[in-house]
Amino acid sequence: MRLSTDTVLAMIRRPSDNDTLGGRIWRARDAMNLSAKDLADRLGVRTDTISAWERDRSEPRTNRLFMLAGVLGVAPAWLIAGIGEAPKDDLSNTISGQLRDQLAQVKKLHEQTGKAISALEMEINRVLQDMQ
Repeated sequence: MRLSTDTVLAMIRRPSDNDTLGGRIWRARDAMNLSAKDLADRLGVRTDTISAWERDRSEPRTNRLFMLAGVLGVAPAWLIAGIGEAPKDDLSNTISGQLRDQLAQVKKLHEQTGKAISALEMEINRVLQDMQ
């Protein structure tokens, strides 16, 4: 299959993940909250095999690599070369959720402060009018 120059340039310009294959396997497994045993069971391999892949001591065969990508919910290109979207981990989701909650709280406080300022301005104007 031939790729156009524009396609190749677009692929090169995409952000890539500089981790190793083993590191990407571990990150994807962690993002899915799977133990090494769970992943091994799903792929039909031993836990030691998963451990060896994650430590870059060996690499999965092509058929296992594609099975691995499917089970982990990532693109084979990301798993192999770090090209494309990395899996989202629970920590980033938790942090973004906490930040959204804090933002909502600040907005609510901002609204309450605006109402308090308006009430204070009205009271000052009333007192000034009473003094005249």
